[in-house]
Amino acid sequence: MSDAAQPTAAEVRAAAEAVKAALDRHLDAVERRTGDDDPDVYEAFNALAAAAEAYDERLYDRYDEVTPFEIPGADDSLPPYAGPEEPNALSVLIRRDYAVAEPQRLLAQAQRITDLDPEAEETDEGERPAPVVGSSVHAALGVLFGEYEPDEIASRHKEFGLEEGDSTLWVSAADELPEPGEWLSTPFDHTDPQRVVCRFDVSAVFDEELEDDLDEEDLRPTP
Repeated sequence: MSDAAQPTAAEVRAAAEAVKAALDRHLDAVERRTGDDDPDVYEAFNALAAAAEAYDERLYDRYDEVTPFEIPGADDSLPPYAGPEEPNALSVLIRRDYAVAEPQRLLAQAQRITDLDPEAEETDEGERPAPVVGSSVHAALGVLFGEYEPDEIASRHKEFGLEEGDSTLWVSAADELPEPGEWLSTPFDHTDPQRVVCRFDVSAVFDEELEDDLDEEDLRPTP
């Protein structure tokens, strides 16, 4: 960037003052909020994020310095929300990935579930034949996910021989509930990113990035 295009020191100072004002506004909105979804808090949060990003950019362009605040870039953030201000319905989309780390543990847990199945039909001798999972991981997964809710599996995944991968949760606003059965064949194909109210991602890559940042700090010369 040329010197002519760089912000002036006064512009950097003005951006810093804007951050201070946005901080005060955000705190004031939080102290006066009327509920978890207070629009004043939401607006103050967005204003603070925008002010911090503008200051960060001007500080870097002028002085080649950065702030300790991480501002999400356009490539890794959702587009501006364009859904209803007061949604009448919500869609919660969840994806969790797992690796089958211990197949024998998974098979044993699935067999235990089938052995305790109270709906198994009794034989003429009054005994219930236990369904056998055998060595089929495919069958074991069907038993496991048929017995437990996804949240319980997530909290007990190691017990079931699974290893966590990435996961994401999207909350999307809707004007009204879809017709029964409308989206069941393609549950994730009709989500409008501009109607996503919030999103939460969990990934080992974030831990790796943090470790890389710490390693870089260790390599910096001490003054």
